[in-house]
Amino acid sequence: MTTASSEEIQIPNATTNDFPRVPSNGAQDVRSSEMSAATSDTSGSRDQVMPIRALIVDDEPLARKRIYDLLRQDKEIEVVGECGSGSAAMELLERDKPDLLFLDIQMPEVDGFDLLDALKVSVPAVIFVTAYDKYALRAFDAQAVDYLLKPFNESRFQQALHRAKEKIRKAGPLVNAELLSLLKDVQSGRKAADRLVIKSGGRVLFLKTTDIDYVEAAGNYLNLFVGKETHLIRETMQSLESRLDPERFLRIHRSTIVNLERIKELQPWFGGEYVVVLRDGRKLTLSRTYRARVQQLLEA
Repeated sequence: MTTASSEEIQIPNATTNDFPRVPSNGAQDVRSSEMSAATSDTSGSRDQVMPIRALIVDDEPLARKRIYDLLRQDKEIEVVGECGSGSAAMELLERDKPDLLFLDIQMPEVDGFDLLDALKVSVPAVIFVTAYDKYALRAFDAQAVDYLLKPFNESRFQQALHRAKEKIRKAGPLVNAELLSLLKDVQSGRKAADRLVIKSGGRVLFLKTTDIDYVEAAGNYLNLFVGKETHLIRETMQSLESRLDPERFLRIHRSTIVNLERIKELQPWFGGEYVVVLRDGRKLTLSRTYRARVQQLLEA
């Protein structure tokens, strides 16, 4: 279902033949998990110890190549794939279930955080790789093993890799002192999401949050109303509310969030409640608990 309010990407069916080795000019942006045969010359005695399986996700071919070249020197690591987009990464993560993920944060269409939010499988140990330290707080929230700032040297890379190995072996939480120190230099609070990642029927939709008219709870799911369409996602109201821009979206009921730009008027109702009339004529209930905030914003 393709609409003007969302961007749709069909997930490719990755195979070895579909995704060859990435050249330095970035002609291809995905390598399949079966690529491990290409590194067999450095595997040594890997058959004696289960290797740590790593996936590289970065939209810059040279950045992927640098990480790959550093990893292939380590006999404990098997690189099962690399790709340059969030949609391709979802396919590989859900199919190959790697132990370790090197993840760029700022990528076209869907960033590293959105990718993790959209995953239906357990998240592997994650090392975020980015050129911007402003994302350090969110990396910490995502329980990253480490946070590599580009450009990084080999020593810093090996330090992050060592931490990842320890976490994977112990299968327990690991606090990164360097990440904690970065947090002191980052302003608190999360940047509002510009878009949401929705998986449905083998498709991945990147839905702009500004296109959402309103949201209603439906058991363990949420219905996102976008024009004449409805998208179903598995998320709590509290979680989604924290990701939406508070200057644009407002909770008007325990089970409803509305885009303020879609409100036409408020009509008094029984028991101190109001009816919120949207510009397209749809009506929502505004409970007394949330009335003051709505009126304040509409009168501003």
